[in-house]
Amino acid sequence: MGILEHLLAERGFFSRAEALDAGTSDATLTAGVRARVWVRFCHGYYTDAARWSALGAEGRHLLRADAALHQLRDAVALSHVTGSLNHGLGVWGLDLSSAHVTRLDGATGRRNNHLVHHRGAVGPEEVTVVRGRPVLSPVRCAVETATLGSGESGLVVLDSLLHQGLCSPADLRAEIAAKRHWPDTLPLQLLARMASPGGESVGESRLRWLLKCAGLPDPVLQYEVRAGDTLIGRCDMAWPELGVILEFDGRFKYQRHVAPGLTPGDVVFAEKQREDRIRELTGFLVVRVVWSDLDRPNLLVQRIREAFARQALLRAG
Repeated sequence: MGILEHLLAERGFFSRAEALDAGTSDATLTAGVRARVWVRFCHGYYTDAARWSALGAEGRHLLRADAALHQLRDAVALSHVTGSLNHGLGVWGLDLSSAHVTRLDGATGRRNNHLVHHRGAVGPEEVTVVRGRPVLSPVRCAVETATLGSGESGLVVLDSLLHQGLCSPADLRAEIAAKRHWPDTLPLQLLARMASPGGESVGESRLRWLLKCAGLPDPVLQYEVRAGDTLIGRCDMAWPELGVILEFDGRFKYQRHVAPGLTPGDVVFAEKQREDRIRELTGFLVVRVVWSDLDRPNLLVQRIREAFARQALLRAG
């Protein structure tokens, strides 16, 4: 195995300087890119085309982050959406074409070659190491990420932060208050009030944002239905006073819960039995939402309002 192949196997990329040291010329690098053997994924850094093709947007983003750390070393820490991804936080609706770092050496902020350099005061307690990478703290990364996009994308990352137990609601509010003079932080006051450990998935967070924007009542998250002391089900959201439950069926929900020896069909059948039992015990209507419903927000809101209205009529009669 040659040096470049070893570097690709070990960390997924090599630099132009390493290629030249290994005896590979610029002409050979250029020819390799043209032949689609290699991909130059940021200035001076290469990976093999098969690996690049197999990576999704998040994987490509993190590869650019690793290249930035290789080049800048101790001068930076990963931050913003890049730091959030390294902490395993859920992100949605954000531009992942450029990695984000915060300068630890006082250098100025700038944007170039798929990399955004941020300048800001960083205390030593705010830098941690995640899988060998220097990263700003989870709460700081999440707050920074929430300033980059919409309220919807901001709620996704803040919910994920709280759900994973990486920060308490009080600490989140304190972090936002401490950063209140930063650009684009004013909307975070609302997000801090909305964010909840009960937001268990990207889809659920997006759905809650839609409900808020539509002026619908705030639901109870992770609503438990019991028969005596027995837990029958924990529902994603509910309006007990209105008699409506809402369940979000994520793309991989059933595959994720398939136990050994069972099929996705078995899980779907068990879920139907659970839902029937919940209806029997509560008399509530159950509204099921899938990812594609979020692309038709007006129709989804209408369905939920209609469920409220049907239950009101049933109770009145």
